[in-house]
Amino acid sequence: MTAPNRNTLWGRVIADELAAAGVSGAVLSPGSRSTPLTVAVADHDGIETFSVLDERSAAFFALGRARRTGDPTAVVCTSGTAAANYHPAVIEASQSRVPLLLLTADRPPELADSGANQTVDQEKLYGDAVRWYRTLPEPEPTDRKLRSLRTTIDRAVGETTGVPAGPVHLNCPFRKPLEPVAVEGDVPEDLAERAPLAVEGRDGPFVERTGGRPTLTDGEVESVAATLDEADRGLLVAGPTDAPALDADAVADLAAATGFPILADPLSGLRFGDHLDRDGVTVCGGYDSYLAGASAWPDPEVVLRIGASPTSKVLRQYLRDHAGRQFVVDPAGGWREAEFTATDHLVADPSRLAAGLAAEVSGGAAGPTADYRDRFAAAEREYWDLIDDARADETFEGQVLATVAERSPDPATVFVSNSMPVRDLDRFGRPRAADLTVLGNRGASGIDGITSTALGAGSATDDPLVLVTGDLAYYHDSNGLLSVARCGVDATIVLVNNDGGGIFHILPIEDFDPPFTEQFRTPHGLDFEPTADLYGLAFQRVRPDGFADAFAESREMDGTQVIEVVFDAESSHRTREAIHERAVGLVESSR
Repeated sequence: MTAPNRNTLWGRVIADELAAAGVSGAVLSPGSRSTPLTVAVADHDGIETFSVLDERSAAFFALGRARRTGDPTAVVCTSGTAAANYHPAVIEASQSRVPLLLLTADRPPELADSGANQTVDQEKLYGDAVRWYRTLPEPEPTDRKLRSLRTTIDRAVGETTGVPAGPVHLNCPFRKPLEPVAVEGDVPEDLAERAPLAVEGRDGPFVERTGGRPTLTDGEVESVAATLDEADRGLLVAGPTDAPALDADAVADLAAATGFPILADPLSGLRFGDHLDRDGVTVCGGYDSYLAGASAWPDPEVVLRIGASPTSKVLRQYLRDHAGRQFVVDPAGGWREAEFTATDHLVADPSRLAAGLAAEVSGGAAGPTADYRDRFAAAEREYWDLIDDARADETFEGQVLATVAERSPDPATVFVSNSMPVRDLDRFGRPRAADLTVLGNRGASGIDGITSTALGAGSATDDPLVLVTGDLAYYHDSNGLLSVARCGVDATIVLVNNDGGGIFHILPIEDFDPPFTEQFRTPHGLDFEPTADLYGLAFQRVRPDGFADAFAESREMDGTQVIEVVFDAESSHRTREAIHERAVGLVESSR
């Protein structure tokens, strides 16, 4: 490896070691101070690069790609507020345990606190939202420093996929010249000869990192299995998944062995998939309504919870009020049970634990256990019949999410926005034996960066991409649409437009107007059709009863299409409430 100056050498070594450590993608934003990094990463054959002009969108794009692959994606920016614009995505990556590697260029140390242009304090800029932080040493073409640099890169990449996975920040100071111009004497001509290991690295990463996954001892697994065996009534509850994704077959094996139904969040990786066709496996998706009427049912004696906190408030409160012994499984030892009623905390990899428990339970899937599972299966059948009738007779936003769950291509990546879309998918997305990878930003549950995250996820796969977003989230990240053309990502974008924050209708503030309309629901009156001309998209505005046909047509079209479906937020919410009450009534009448 040769280089015209030390900064160029430094950048090339970083890019070389990133690729060796398994980083296959990087998102770059233009800037001067980051030139050595940008040029080196863009030139490296082993790293696919995506150019995203706005740093906020860039970080969310990288987040989406890392979420979809489970592998770290790097993101590179210049100094100053560019790095600050990464912060929302860093928070989401931390909360939802997504491997993200942030490389922020910085001014040299002597310019700190000097008033120099575009100089801010970037030391530990993201606080404790990152798993690990280092300021790299200033570039210098010496044996020890280059070996240190390679080692630091490998450690950083390893930390992104540790337990828990998450973002890592490397701050990278550079002095001018930043471009790959020749600087006489800057890099010794015989450096590679004198320090071949430092300059050329090894075949593979300089430091091979092997990360373990936490597991219980055989005796501890046997103890938990005995508790499951003793229970006539049990539930497996799967919340939104983290990287690495849950092994659906392992959880299905456990469900079949115990006879426990699986209550699967739409983001769990368990509501959709071939495991739904397994004998003895009942996957439930309608619980967000019918459990509100299940207080007279026999209480579950034991609950095994995996993944993050479920989207469904009804489910969370049902477990609070009715669960007996409740195991919360988390590989990082994190506490993700906000009702504080769990009785046991298992620090273990959930997929490995499920496989171990399935092998240990003695087979109590008959008798009272089967009766309890059948109760949930019957409730599911009645609930989805009710939803089919409601979809035929009424107009409400949940119809859109029901159609997306039912008619998305197999396979497909489906990304769903926060606020009402993810809640509607939870309540109206019927389980389906299709290869749907359903994703969302439920770590911090913000509506910023939704479009960029979805397009980042789409960049990592050849599967069709479907994004379902609300109008405020679409507005928040409209500049993210530039990545459709710049990064070559096609999508079907379903825009549910209710002219403001429809989620506030489910909160008590709805009864106080003013200030409800102007300060909370915030009707904006925006016409989104011009975004099609601005970003080169196809745009279609359809009535709710025309959405299914428009969605089907989009599947057959090239390029990116935006399908806008307009609803009245209040009317839609009143319909949700009415359907919910009917579902509760069905359960209560079947006691």
